[in-house]
Amino acid sequence: MRKLVTSMLAGIGLTLACGTSVYAQEKSLTIFWAEWDPANYLQELGNEYEKETGVKITVETTPWADFQTKAFTEFNAHGDAYDLVVGDSQWLGAGSTGGHYVDLTDFFKKHDLGNVMAPATVKYYAEYPGNSGKYWAIPLEGDAVGWSYRKDWFEDPKEKEAFKAKYGYDLDVPKDFKALRDIAEFFYRPDQKRYGIAIYTDNSYDAMAMGFENALFSYGGELGDYATYKVDGHINSDKAVAALDAYKELYKFTPPGWAKSFFVEDNQAITENLAAMSMNFFAFFPSLINEASNPNAKNTGFFANPPGPNGDQFAALGGQGISVISYSKKQDEAMKFLEWFIKDETQKKWAALGGYTCSAAVLKSPEFQSATPYNKAFYETMFKVKDFWAVPEYAELLQQLNQRIYPYMIGGDGTAKETLDALAADWNATFKKYGRVQ
Repeated sequence: MRKLVTSMLAGIGLTLACGTSVYAQEKSLTIFWAEWDPANYLQELGNEYEKETGVKITVETTPWADFQTKAFTEFNAHGDAYDLVVGDSQWLGAGSTGGHYVDLTDFFKKHDLGNVMAPATVKYYAEYPGNSGKYWAIPLEGDAVGWSYRKDWFEDPKEKEAFKAKYGYDLDVPKDFKALRDIAEFFYRPDQKRYGIAIYTDNSYDAMAMGFENALFSYGGELGDYATYKVDGHINSDKAVAALDAYKELYKFTPPGWAKSFFVEDNQAITENLAAMSMNFFAFFPSLINEASNPNAKNTGFFANPPGPNGDQFAALGGQGISVISYSKKQDEAMKFLEWFIKDETQKKWAALGGYTCSAAVLKSPEFQSATPYNKAFYETMFKVKDFWAVPEYAELLQQLNQRIYPYMIGGDGTAKETLDALAADWNATFKKYGRVQ
């Protein structure tokens, strides 16, 4: 009898345990993202959501180098390990046409997100194909490429006097790409182990593309026509050629060994007294105002990517949107989380934690723009950004860009025109292969 009662109690206990487990599983969401500070901020925000709703949020991360591979391995296996993903903007094409992302078009319309979020973030983090009115993500982490600089170097009276004597105008935050180049040259002093500028040169993912785009777009150039997929006459236009030459010119004034540099090295250029100016995503600027990670924090300033020779001013888009994974068994719960995330009060919390909100209202607010030394430059940038191709074959296009531009930038092989003509031919062949052009 005791055995029977024990058995019954054990059975009841097992049933309750299983029930609790299932309940707990239903009341939890897993978000997949790359390993960096904004993911930690999202976890903190998720903890707030759990306090309010009882739904546990886990932000699972992996190093950037593995992020794309790990995500698409899970997608292609139709796995449900993740309920949401904060995917790169270039993934929109592959994520949507591959059936990996849930269509959020109705959600977008219901909440008027086309007006609630900054226009560029909607265009590049959420919509695919371009101008289709189909949305696959909610803008989450706004980001773009901007610049940091050494205020103490710029404001030194002797440096200002010497600069004006050499170039005929005041040393200040660069007003255009010509001034960016002049300042880089002015501070390039290898004998003092002081250098002019730090730029992106790594060719393993999108660093080279992001860096070159900063020059390309501000010189009036384009990657191609996103509607027709025509690239000849765009990526190899006179403006694009001039932009590539300008970007290569900046490489002359970088620290030694700068042929494989991305966000880590570009922040080190400021923290280790290497360069007067450094390119980087805004998402990596928080550590530059932290005296624990940057001994020059009090002397570090920030500015938006300057205009080119004809006054065009754009910047390369970084950042990501958050998408619901179509293989998740908790899509309804995921949609509730998104409804909470887009609220104004949540967006303010997100910005206060260190996340880069895409809310147009929060971005425009004086509170946001004065909250950090770089928020105003971020606000100015996020309304004039452009992005790389978001088509499913973007990875091939990115690899071809790296294979063409890197030898010219770093090795001096050929000319800018020859480099971009070859890249145009590569991209045209790729678009033919996928049936986008004849």
